Amino acid sequence: MKQIESIKEFGGYLNRYEHDSSTCHCKMTFSVYLPPQATTEKVPALYWLSGLTCSDDNARTKAGMQRYAAEQGIALIFPDTSPRGDDVPDAAERYDLGKGAGFYVNATQMPWEKNYQMYDYITQELPALVEKEFAVIPNVKSISGHSMGGHGALICALKNPQAYQSVSAFSPICNPVECGWGKGCFGSYLGKDVDDTSTWQNYDATLLVKDGAKVNDILIDQGTGDEFYDEAQLLPENFQAACDQVGQPLTLRMQEDYDHSYHFIASFIGDHIAYHAKALKK
Repeated sequence: MKQIESIKEFGGYLNRYEHDSSTCHCKMTFSVYLPPQATTEKVPALYWLSGLTCSDDNARTKAGMQRYAAEQGIALIFPDTSPRGDDVPDAAERYDLGKGAGFYVNATQMPWEKNYQMYDYITQELPALVEKEFAVIPNVKSISGHSMGGHGALICALKNPQAYQSVSAFSPICNPVECGWGKGCFGSYLGKDVDDTSTWQNYDATLLVKDGAKVNDILIDQGTGDEFYDEAQLLPENFQAACDQVGQPLTLRMQEDYDHSYHFIASFIGDHIAYHAKALKK
């Protein structure tokens, strides 16, 4: 692991690193915000998964969450959204497939399967590295994210309910098997045959909930002025219906006129940090 940047913020440090990933078989980049409390004690961690076209850089520069993390004494972990490098497959003509669009699944299809193992990277390799190298409490972590990253946060928590103290999301892709983004990526990464599509449900939060996956609570903020909500890419109502059907606690807050951008996230990120802090400090 190599540190490539360090910036002091709110009494702590926002650091950026690169390392050779044994899961994604390439060099991966991630950022960590360590609050001032981490100089004297280990702190809990919140993982933030970003959306399509993003990297680790978007949230750490636009969301404004470091201020709240410093107040609460929480480390922030910002992974990248896909493998990177000249040898990593890409779909250069598309923004919603390939680099910047890993969708937090373990790809099974060529040419993606060697590198695009983002689910294992997020849930296994990166936490193990973070807990070894930084002043964070082992196995005390929560997860959140935006859009494609909101989808990632939901499935990681639902598939690993003992691993995360809490989960939240902004504008998540809630039912990817039913939307254009999800069908396009799942078809490419996981396959389009009948046997392949039957595995899609393992990465769909709505179907996971219907199949019995459950966590203590879920917080979602969705803007009513979100263009991708209007285009039926996000489908939060489908997720709400599934949660209601099986008794999964969910707070879905429809925020009037807010869009899909980091302006929206910055407006409510303080609520989400407080929500996670409450769970992480129990």
